[in-house]
Order: sequence, then structure tokens, then C-alpha cells
Amino acid sequence: MQRSLHGMIDYTVRATDGDLGKVHDFYFDDATWTIRYMVAETGNWLSGRKVVISVVALGKPDWETRTFSVNLTCDQVRNSPDIDTQRPVSRQHEAELHDYYQWPLYWEGGYGGAFGITPYPLFETPLVQEPPEPERNDNPHLRSMRQVTGYTIHATDGEIGHADDFIVDDKDWTLRYLVANTGNWLSEKEVAVPLTWIKGVFWDNASMHLDRPREEVKKSPAVDYSKLF
Repeated sequence: MQRSLHGMIDYTVRATDGDLGKVHDFYFDDATWTIRYMVAETGNWLSGRKVVISVVALGKPDWETRTFSVNLTCDQVRNSPDIDTQRPVSRQHEAELHDYYQWPLYWEGGYGGAFGITPYPLFETPLVQEPPEPERNDNPHLRSMRQVTGYTIHATDGEIGHADDFIVDDKDWTLRYLVANTGNWLSEKEVAVPLTWIKGVFWDNASMHLDRPREEVKKSPAVDYSKLF
């Protein structure tokens, strides 16, 4: 079923032996538009530390109680590598997490699935539109949902609004649609834009560019959040 990604913020994250905290953010791979990690804010339990949890550790969410169960213990999370979620996540930090929890490395092993193996990219060319940095050691394809929310969206013939949310498939955690808030242009209508319409994302100036004109975006279906839960 398709769900609002932003709507999952503040869901309870429950370990096998107690509550860990609340959902704070999601990290997605911008080459495949697949969710890779959930970020949980632990509150008083770990002095507000934010912990990064792979989707392979997630059980089936309980949508009625707004709860994510994870197949981890509180002690496992307490002793896990500490990652600064205010900075880009490095591949080294990812490897440390996967080694500690014994999670499969999604960036190895070819194509074929959303959790342990990388799915085929949705685009023929990468969407990253920023110059490479020789000394960079972070994963340039790992993006924060919170970071991208608010990005300006441009059609081929002008600006149309900003990114408000993503619609995700809860079976394989693949993002399906971008929710565009069209602001005053369409009386603040939120429409679902297929991700395949995105021709480029300019991370350095916080903007997304579509390969469709404004009139076609205008005809996109309005988002009815009551049907997503």
C-alpha cells in the first residue's frame, strides 16, 4: 500500500524489549529512490541521541497504533556506533553499522531487491547535479527526507511550488511519488508527481526540475491523505 512518508514522523519505534523512541527522519538513495534507513530520536532514554536503523530491521508497521517494530534489543541500539545525523553519513559509518548489526550491504551484490540488494535505478543518468569533491567520503546518494522537504520544484516553463512529502510503497520502501505543494498557483493544492518526471535535482541550490510543463503538473491527481492510511 502507498503511504505518506512524512506522515510516519513521530511514530513509536519499538524494540523487542521496550520502546526506543520516535521516528525522526528517513534516508533514501537518490539513485534508486529507495528508503535505506529510518532515523529514530531516543528522547530521554539515550539523552536525545538519534540512531540510524536499516529498513532490514523493520517489522510490519502497526498503522493503527502508529508503531514501528524493529528486530533489535535496547542494548543493541545503546551500544551501536554513534553517527552524527547532522552531517552527511559516510560509507565508512554505514559499513560500521552494517558490520555491527550484521545487516547485508545493499551497495554490493548486484540488482534484484530493495533491502539487501540494490534495485535497478529509475533513471538512465544520475540525478545528482553537483560537482564531485576529491576528498569527499560521505555517500553522495544518501539523502535526508527532512533535507529535501521544502525544495523548490520547477516545471519546464516555470516554478510550480515546493516539495512537501513523498509517497512510499510500504512493501519494498520504494518512493513512488513526490508530493508537490503548488502554493498560490493552484490554491495550495498538493499533487502527486511521478518521480520519473524528475530530470534533475540540484542539491546545492535546493531545487528539483521536472521534464513536464506546468499545465501537465496541474492535471496531476490531488493527494488525498485519508486514503493513504
